[in-house]
Amino acid sequence: MPQTRRLFAYLVGAQCPDNAIAVNHRSQSPWMGLVMQEQRARKILQALVQGVDPTTGVELEAGTVLQRADVLRALLAGVTALEQVSARAQRRAQLPDNVGRPWSADEERGLVTAFQSGDALSDIAAKHGRTLRAIEARLERLGLLTAEQRTTNNSFTGAPTSRASDSQPP
Repeated sequence: MPQTRRLFAYLVGAQCPDNAIAVNHRSQSPWMGLVMQEQRARKILQALVQGVDPTTGVELEAGTVLQRADVLRALLAGVTALEQVSARAQRRAQLPDNVGRPWSADEERGLVTAFQSGDALSDIAAKHGRTLRAIEARLERLGLLTAEQRTTNNSFTGAPTSRASDSQPP
């Protein structure tokens, strides 16, 4: 199994120990780099599933291990897993830099100051590298905003919701 992990790590360009693939999930550029590496790995696996040498494009010889049903299923499972990881990485790359990071006391003070100065919440979110939902949640936690005053729902999209329609049955 360690050889399989090393092969996968080689395909996605990762340096990792035998038991894990470590990814820096705190900044955007590594995620986009990972997406590109996974796209390459996915193309290689798809070529192998199709019975083609991924480097030359030449059809592989008959009777290779790649023609076994269980091997093909495993390759397809690898393609599916890479697609899922790639989709997650693409979504993550679109989020602000500080998503998931703890709030520092200085950052909270800056948030309070900006909010009390009347800055737009979207501007505050951009300045802090946070989602609009995170800004509203922190303001609610600090007692500066009530749940009824929030414009976001429990999601990362920050899409406005109508509180009245949320409470009425369909």
